[in-house]
Amino acid sequence: MVTLVPSWLRDLSPRQVDLAVTVVVTAATVVPLLLPSPREWWLIALALLASVPVYWRRAAPMTTGIVVGLSLSTMVMWVKPLLPYGPLVSVYTVASLATRTQRLVAAPFIAVTAVGSLALPHEEPQVYRYLATALVSAYALGTGARARRAQAAEAEERARRLARERDAAAVHERARIARDVHDIVTHSVGLMVVQAEAGPVVLRSDPARAESAFNAIGDIGRGALAQLRGLLGTLRSGDEEPGLDTLPQLVERIRRTGLDVLLVREGTARPVSDEVGVVVYRVVQEALTNVLRHSRAQHVTVRLAWHDDGLSVEVADDGGSAPRGGEGYGLVGMRERVTACGGTLRAGPGPRGFAVSAELPVG
Repeated sequence: MVTLVPSWLRDLSPRQVDLAVTVVVTAATVVPLLLPSPREWWLIALALLASVPVYWRRAAPMTTGIVVGLSLSTMVMWVKPLLPYGPLVSVYTVASLATRTQRLVAAPFIAVTAVGSLALPHEEPQVYRYLATALVSAYALGTGARARRAQAAEAEERARRLARERDAAAVHERARIARDVHDIVTHSVGLMVVQAEAGPVVLRSDPARAESAFNAIGDIGRGALAQLRGLLGTLRSGDEEPGLDTLPQLVERIRRTGLDVLLVREGTARPVSDEVGVVVYRVVQEALTNVLRHSRAQHVTVRLAWHDDGLSVEVADDGGSAPRGGEGYGLVGMRERVTACGGTLRAGPGPRGFAVSAELPVG
């Protein structure tokens, strides 16, 4: 943006500006009283009172305005200055820096003082117009300065708020990516470890089963790579993430490890947001992975139940209710995901083993 204010003037401090304004106002008010011959000392003293206090206009705008205005109004009874420079600067300052209450109080004082300073010396009517124009212009300039400061402060606050929102979004996104990578890697590696340990055991006694285990390792690895590519693609272009529609493929992949997984749907299915769909998928994925890694369960039931308040998700196994190694990163990640979309998570002993259940909003 192009500005007409020189750079050296913009670099001045407020005190330096006030000093310069005070010098100019004092010179414009006092010098005419000294030329061609000096006036009475008390007139010069009044001129100084009508100009020098301008230096403290920021600290005490109302007090400065009163002192300057009364001094000049008294001085005009004997001598007429070219313009009321001090009062004009004070009016500008009151409009620019004073509070709303102070401005309301100052307005009638300015009007009475201005009229009195013209009525008592019996000035001509056109002088009233000149002074009124000057005072209104000074007040309007001060109001504009106050409005510009308020606008600048609002813009700064908006910029700070946007920066905080961007930082929070970045933190949330990093946490989401970390949870996604954890879920994909631990799930796939966990299944591959289970199959790799089972393969050698049956390699000689049941070659077909061993071959199936090794084939499952390849399928799981390829699936993990596909999910990681999908995650990276989502970061780049917003591609579709896993959700309710991909749960059957997840269940089928787990079944290939030898674990009997039953997917049950109850109630009338309703559309869910992409965020809830991803949370459901990741909760089921992590829960099934934990069953394979930490339990001797033979059967697992994955239940999706739609109801009026939302969607219930439960993964329950028959592997006993013994503790499953504490609340590790997987369970913490599940809880963070569910909480982030407004749901609740519970993990603990179930009817025949361990159960993970989540309540999620729908709509």
